[in-house]
Amino acid sequence: MRPYIALFRSNMQLTLRDRSVLFFNYLFPFIFFFAFAELFHAGTGAGIAYFVGTVLTMGILGNGLWGAGMRSVQDREANILRRYKVTPISPLPILVAAMVSGWLLYLPVPVILVAVAHFQYAMPLPHNWISLFVMVTLGVCALRALGLILAAVTNTMQEAMIAIQVLYMMMLFLSGATIPAAILPKWAQTVAEFMPAAYLVNGFQGIFFRNQTIFDSLPAVGALLLSIVLGTFLAVQLFRWEKEEKIQPRKKLWVLAVLGPFLLMGGYRAYSKEHIGQNEALFRDLQRSGIFLIRNTRIFTGDGSVIENGSVLVRDGKIDEIFPGAGPDPEKIHADVVEGAGKTLLPGLIDAHVHLSSPGGISTSTDDYDVKKSMPHAAAALLYSGVTAARSTGDGLDDSRRLRDQIANGSKLGAQLFICGPMFTAEGGHGTEFIQNLPATVRDMVKAQTIRTPKTPEEARRQVRELKAARVDGIKAILEAGWGDGMLFDRLDLLLVRSVAEEAHAQNLPLATHTGDARDVTDAVEVGSTSIEHGSWRDELPDTLLERMVRQGVYLDPTLGVAEAYAQFFAGKADALGNSLVQQVVLGTVLQGTRDFVSSGKGVDAAKAALFQSALERARSNLLRAWKAGVPLVMGTDSGNPLVFPGPSLHRELQLWVQAGIPAQVALMAATANGAKLLRGENRFGTIRKGMDADLLLVDGNPLEDISATERISLVVFKGERIRRAALFER
Repeated sequence: MRPYIALFRSNMQLTLRDRSVLFFNYLFPFIFFFAFAELFHAGTGAGIAYFVGTVLTMGILGNGLWGAGMRSVQDREANILRRYKVTPISPLPILVAAMVSGWLLYLPVPVILVAVAHFQYAMPLPHNWISLFVMVTLGVCALRALGLILAAVTNTMQEAMIAIQVLYMMMLFLSGATIPAAILPKWAQTVAEFMPAAYLVNGFQGIFFRNQTIFDSLPAVGALLLSIVLGTFLAVQLFRWEKEEKIQPRKKLWVLAVLGPFLLMGGYRAYSKEHIGQNEALFRDLQRSGIFLIRNTRIFTGDGSVIENGSVLVRDGKIDEIFPGAGPDPEKIHADVVEGAGKTLLPGLIDAHVHLSSPGGISTSTDDYDVKKSMPHAAAALLYSGVTAARSTGDGLDDSRRLRDQIANGSKLGAQLFICGPMFTAEGGHGTEFIQNLPATVRDMVKAQTIRTPKTPEEARRQVRELKAARVDGIKAILEAGWGDGMLFDRLDLLLVRSVAEEAHAQNLPLATHTGDARDVTDAVEVGSTSIEHGSWRDELPDTLLERMVRQGVYLDPTLGVAEAYAQFFAGKADALGNSLVQQVVLGTVLQGTRDFVSSGKGVDAAKAALFQSALERARSNLLRAWKAGVPLVMGTDSGNPLVFPGPSLHRELQLWVQAGIPAQVALMAATANGAKLLRGENRFGTIRKGMDADLLLVDGNPLEDISATERISLVVFKGERIRRAALFER
């Protein structure tokens, strides 16, 4: 032990005299820290945490490659190691002393850096200090092991300088330590996955931004540990006491052994491409950590009240404060400014009824029906249109769950999703007509993802429990027999519907029930539905039924737009395709294919057109009567049906409500605060209040006077991120 201690002391003394080591260890990272903070307008709060993580990685790179690698070469070139050769000291104590001294010298850096970020920039302190300490320790030791190997396999100072510089610069600029990885081309992001520094950046960002621990980065932790062991072992085997000793060229390949764990991980991630989503998620954290002030604007708070001239401060993804008038001086609070004069600020809109897997039209390209493409596009189209939350009512379970989770963790950008998963219906019931003509093998697979047809109450309850275990946010049941030639369905037995409802309530899951007429609505309310989808398009809802809906707090989602769309579709009209917002978000192949089909007259059916026009009038009447009776209202579109496109259709729904006689203020409440209550998110979104998620829509004009103003979108904010709408469809 005495040789280790003596060598450790000697290393510390020599290192503290080396100005280059001190520069790269301490001064260099802090220069970048302050430069990054100003360059990216990190301001104050959580945003600065991104740069703490990247600067820690830069410091570790300097400590390992320059502090250990170059220092070891210098000692050999200066014949310092030759002096140890005549003593009873093996290479291991020398290398261990170099490892420990470098680690100890670096430990003050994260402490000082976090302290500066906290006191100077108000960064929240990390919750997991132990994980931070472990990640720093592993990073320093792994990079020092790599530095020692580079020193061992290079024969001269110049050769070592080139090797270390190349590796250092590659990791510095490709790992995300200087440039956010998500900004880089995808090939560069993939190359970075073969480098240890990328895993350090991700690990630190997880600790600072998401309160993660090292257990959330176990593969990276394992790779770092293995690199430390391999690097130390090989450094001992390749150790040279004198500069005259030259290493054979083939032995230089041992560097790859130290990088081996990362080469394996990089190969896997290059295949899976999961790093692309993770980089996007980390960049989302940065984008959502800014501070900006939307000032001098009209504010519709979502709960019915209006501030004619006010300002909203957004900080770290939340609504930090609401001010009358212009609010505080933005320079004093280091906030960007969004001018809101002549505009109206609303909570992000909420669509309570969407189908993401269908493009809403007929495409000329079969690729547009691939749900792995159509669903993310639909979620992006919703967000582009100012719809920041939506409930998926019948999309495939696995695909909708995956997309919901990707949006939640930031790896994809789109409206926040709440999913119902498969629909409960009868064999031959509504919903089954979409899959009955598929090949048997495909039909069974699609049915498993989209349909549940229980035969007994016990089976119905079990299926609800299974969906709860699959992490759905709600349950959807269909209780309709259809109406007319070609549109008749078997109706789900009421006993089974009741079993579904009872188990849904037992599992704390809201139940959305699709209905077609007053009888369906009566039964749906009787079994305890949370919301009624469509209501009655065929007959009038009795006053007694409306009164019961009020007493039970049952929401009505009338979906006027889909009735209008079918009436136009069967009449051979495609007016919706001329809408500016539709043309912006709908794929060109879908626009062209739908336009061609409608203009061909192949879908024209005068009887059905008249039927749906009558349905629209009845739905309008029932909506108006429900509002006057006090029934709680939410707004959904049933997008995915022909001419009902995700995003723009909600703006059309708002217009149809106002045309039906619903005050604009009430319609907007249904599309914001009420929707949030239905989705059980009223404490996070749906209104503009202090502490709520900053999901906001800024529009030109005043939608309280002209409801079409909601289509004149000036800015969409999602979880505090000012959305670059044009970039939503780039990836």
